[in-house]
This record gives sequence, structure tokens and C-alpha cells, in this order.
Amino acid sequence: MPFRHLLVPVDFGEPSVHAIDLALAIAQRFESKVTLLHVSWMPPYYYATAAEGLAFPVDEMENEAKVMLNGALARARERYPNTDGKIVPGQPWETILDAITSTGADLVVMGTHGRRGVSRVFLGSVAEKIVRHSPIPVLTTS
Repeated sequence: MPFRHLLVPVDFGEPSVHAIDLALAIAQRFESKVTLLHVSWMPPYYYATAAEGLAFPVDEMENEAKVMLNGALARARERYPNTDGKIVPGQPWETILDAITSTGADLVVMGTHGRRGVSRVFLGSVAEKIVRHSPIPVLTTS
């Protein structure tokens, strides 16, 4: 069964670039739609309270994400026009799982940073959570 819609979560790091390349190659083979998804994570309110008035530059972060997504989307569309992109706020792994359903994707292609040991324990692994909880196949690359 061919893949009709590929969801590609991106954080604009090198693993995301590899995931986009892989997704576009698959999409060309199956004439699939591709959606690049960036989740704009904002710290919860209690982080700001603990930081004693330090403010996160939310507007700047959102604008930078838009610029980066538009650049990634333009490069992807040069190779494969049936590509779109969206930015959604939220907790990355939960938002990606929600996007699987809302987009009707039937394959997730995502990069992984390959963290191990202590850094993985503290930072968690978005890719691991998606692999464990996704109702559809997940293809990871680094």
C-alpha cells in the first residue's frame, strides 16, 4: 500500500534536513503529499515564575520559526511541489501525535538527535515518544 501523506516534524537541525530529504524521496516514489510540521514550544507559565521575571522572547522565537519554516518549505517545493508546512504551538510529542490525526498522515518521517544516557533522561526523546505512541508507521533518521 503506497503512502499518501507524509508528516515530517522539523526543528530545523541537521537531522530534520535528513528527514525532509528522505520524505521527499519517498513522496516522489508514491506521489504523496508532504507536510512539514514545526511545533513551537513555549515554556509553561510556572517557568516564568521560577525565572523571577525573566521573559522569553516569544515574538522573536515565532518569527524566527516562520522564517526557517518558509525557507525549508521553499527548498522542499523546489524538489517536490506537493509540500506544505505548518507551525503549531504545543508540547512537541503531543502536538505531533495530534497532527497525525488532523492531517490524515499515514507515515511519519522524523530526524532524531540520537541522545543517550543522562542527556536523554533529562531531555527526553520526542522521536522515542512518537515511535511508541504513533498509530501509524514512523521512520527515523539521524
